[in-house]
Amino acid sequence: MSQAAALAPVDPVALTADLIRCNSVTPLEGGALVLLERLLSEAGFTCTRVDRNGIANLYARWGTRGNGKAFGFNGHTDVVPVGDEAAWRFPPFGAEVDGEWMYGRGATDMKSGVAAFAAAAIDFVRETPPDGAIVLAITGDEEGESTDGTIALLDWMEEVGERIDVCIVGEPTCPEEMGDMMKIGRRGALTAFFEVIGKQGHSAYLHKVINPLPAVALLGHRLSTHVLDEGTDHFDASTCAITTIDTGNPANNVIPARTKMTVNLRFNDTHTGASLTEWLRSEADRVAEETGTQITMTTKLSGESFLTPPGDLSTLVGKAVEAETGRTPTLSTTGGTSDARFVKNHCPVVEFGLVGHRMHQVDERVRISDIEALKRVYTRVLTDYFAD
Repeated sequence: MSQAAALAPVDPVALTADLIRCNSVTPLEGGALVLLERLLSEAGFTCTRVDRNGIANLYARWGTRGNGKAFGFNGHTDVVPVGDEAAWRFPPFGAEVDGEWMYGRGATDMKSGVAAFAAAAIDFVRETPPDGAIVLAITGDEEGESTDGTIALLDWMEEVGERIDVCIVGEPTCPEEMGDMMKIGRRGALTAFFEVIGKQGHSAYLHKVINPLPAVALLGHRLSTHVLDEGTDHFDASTCAITTIDTGNPANNVIPARTKMTVNLRFNDTHTGASLTEWLRSEADRVAEETGTQITMTTKLSGESFLTPPGDLSTLVGKAVEAETGRTPTLSTTGGTSDARFVKNHCPVVEFGLVGHRMHQVDERVRISDIEALKRVYTRVLTDYFAD
C-alpha cells in the first residue's frame, strides 16, 4: 500500500467544525481559505489565490485535463452576520455539538458543503487517482455583492486557460430530508428602484400640489397585480413584489414632494432582465403621464434565469444521491439566487447539498450524519464520472 493510500480519510465533520470556527462574515476571510489551501496543497492540489478588491478566493486543481475530463465543485466560505449573538444557544463560531447536531454560523450555508466536497476530492485522488482533473473553486463573496467572488474565479480561469467540463455547486438544496431535491436552474432576480416626484404643498390646497403618493400606489398596484406568465415546464410563475415604499413625511398636513418604492422580481426563462426592465419603464412612464408626476427608475440585475436541462449531469448526481440516501431528488428551480448563475456561463452546472431550512437563522445547525452522507454522495459522483 502506498503512503498516500495509507493516509486516514479526511473527516468532513471535523473539517466543518474547523471552518465554522473561522469568523468569515463577508468580506472577512477569517482563516477559512487559508485552512483549505493548506489542506488541499498537502494532498497534491495546485492552489492559487484569486483575490480581487479585498475578497479572498481559492482555486485548487488536482491533475491535468490533458485528454481526460475535468470535474468542478464550487462553494463559499463567507457567511452572513450572526445577528443577536445573545439569542444563540451556543457561540456562533464555536462549532458546538449537541446530540446529532453541530451549531454555528455557516453550519448549513455552506461550510459543511465545502468540507464535504473537499474531503471527497482529497480522498478520491489519493485512493483512485483519475485520468483528468478535479477543481475546487471556493469564494469568500457569495453572501455579499458577489461581484468579486465566483465571477473573479471564472474571469481568472478564462485568462489563464483553465476549464472544467461540469460542476456541482454545493449549496444546501434539500427542503426537508437529505437527498430530496437537486437544483437544475434558478429564477432570475431583478430589483427596480423608483422615485416619484410631485409638487409639495399644503394638504388643504390640493389644486396647488401634485401628490406623488397616489402615483406610487397606482404604479405599485399595477406592477404587483400584473400576471407576468403562468410558469414553464421547469419554472414557477414569475413574480413582482413591492418590498418597500418610503416617504419620510413627519407632517400630516403637508403633501410631500417625492416618495420612493422598491420592487423585486423573480423571473423564469420566459423573460430576460432587459425585457422586464423595458416593461417596468413603460409602466412607470404611463403612470407618470396619467398623474402628472415624474418617475425615475434604476435597476439592479442580480442574475438571469437559467436551466441545465435534465441530462447526463443531473442523472449522474441523481443516481449518486439515490444510492447513498435512498431518495430520488426532485429536479427543481425554486429558491433564490446562487453562484450557479455565474458558473452556467462556463459549463453545465447543478446544485446539490444539505437540508437548507436552518440557514441564516439564529442557532444555525447541521445534522452530523448529513455531512457524512454528503461526502459519500460527492465521492460516488466522482467515482461514476471518471469511470465512464
